[in-house]
Amino acid sequence: MARLRFTTAAGEHLVIEANGGDTLLRAAQAAGLPLEGTCEGQMACATCHVIVAAHWFDRLPPASADEEDMLDLAPHACRTSRLSCQIVVTDDLDGLEVALPPGT
Repeated sequence: MARLRFTTAAGEHLVIEANGGDTLLRAAQAAGLPLEGTCEGQMACATCHVIVAAHWFDRLPPASADEEDMLDLAPHACRTSRLSCQIVVTDDLDGLEVALPPGT
């Protein structure tokens, strides 16, 4: 289990617990966060876009070329943007900090 720290687009801070093997998207949705995930984790949209804290970004497995292509379509994407459907929760991610982009 990992504790994940989210900052909403409105600046609210939330800490949620997620089971290993879940995706960040599923964990966020289960906690009631407004990540849409229209494609249900099939990497065919960018509605689960999150911004990973800079000090965590390089600790994640790198994004695939397909994920990078989808992020090109995400509003407010930046260097540390990722699709939450592509981040699998592990114990190593305990304390992971992510922010929801504006408009989420």
